[in-house]
Amino acid sequence: MRICLVYDCLYPHTIGGAERWYRNLGERLAEAGHDVTYLTRRQWPRGADPGVPGVDVIAVIGEMSLYTPGGRRKITPPIVFGLGVLWHLLRHGRRYDIVHTAAFPYFSVIAAAAARRSGRYSLFVDWHEVWTRAYWEEYLGTAKGLVGWAVQKLCLKIRQRPFCFAQMTARRCHEEGLRDPVTVLSGLYTGTHELSDVTESQPLVMFAGRHIPEKRVPDLVPAIERARERLPDLRCVIFGDGPERAKVEAMVAGHGLNDVIEVPGFVDGERIDETMSRALCMVLPSRREGYGMVVVEAASWGTPSIVVDDPDNAATELVADGENGIVAASTSAEDLASAILQIHDEGMALRRSTAAWFQRNAPRVALSRSVEQVAEIYARRP
Repeated sequence: MRICLVYDCLYPHTIGGAERWYRNLGERLAEAGHDVTYLTRRQWPRGADPGVPGVDVIAVIGEMSLYTPGGRRKITPPIVFGLGVLWHLLRHGRRYDIVHTAAFPYFSVIAAAAARRSGRYSLFVDWHEVWTRAYWEEYLGTAKGLVGWAVQKLCLKIRQRPFCFAQMTARRCHEEGLRDPVTVLSGLYTGTHELSDVTESQPLVMFAGRHIPEKRVPDLVPAIERARERLPDLRCVIFGDGPERAKVEAMVAGHGLNDVIEVPGFVDGERIDETMSRALCMVLPSRREGYGMVVVEAASWGTPSIVVDDPDNAATELVADGENGIVAASTSAEDLASAILQIHDEGMALRRSTAAWFQRNAPRVALSRSVEQVAEIYARRP
């Protein structure tokens, strides 16, 4: 099959869950003998090889900054990217049997739909997240939020073959107007299915991810301070970077915790794994997650996770409360500290339970299974 993947970011030039998905999907499809093209924006030095084996990477627009200083997505780059995708597909759409794009940023969906008649390809759309009108207005303000919500509604009404990565997202798709049946892909995990040795933990809490408002990383600082009232040896390491990192560092200093909480930025995978293997728990305080891969990665080491109950947080689907972690009621210092201390009290019993959860679920949450599902559905296109 001739497949065109469309996303405005390319891993590892930018880092995120969707970037990893499209990079991995493209490579796996190419390895299976398919002809794969990846449309994106340029994120590498002009003239350099973007470095995706077996995949023809085409930058339909040049370098553009996607985020405001506060960590919100800008509006102009998605529009420009959509125009670049439209221009490419109007000229070259008949090269492809399949065009597979992320729903967000939405203008690539509109572009692919607009060029479909001339291109004669089938359109597949990944809905990593679906936002309510209330969340759109909170994110962008009333006027811009209403426009964003209306564009999302338009994209949901386009004829497509939709994919999601969480049952919550699939339900939200239909609530917001999607009429096509949704396939929920089972997973994104790329690691080994063999369980790593489960060892006794150290009094160490970890976080790994981007420091953006939705992740609520600053809420970890008072939670660690509260938990140390009962567990004075407790330490924390907060990996990652983003617009709120300076705020996190300021809070660490303000609470007098420079010797307790480390904020090293992005680090290599070996250090993440080494920390994860000995951590008491991984805390993901996000209010909004389309999947929550780090929960699975932590479980592969027998390390339980703490996630937060929130209507936009699909990571809660990966935590069986009390089995491989805890679903906290909120990100308040009291609720997060209580969850950390509960995990400490349960000790090796919870780590063994987490390891058992991983062994049962590893085949289901594997990226290879999702790629198989996608290829099977591609093959059934009319």
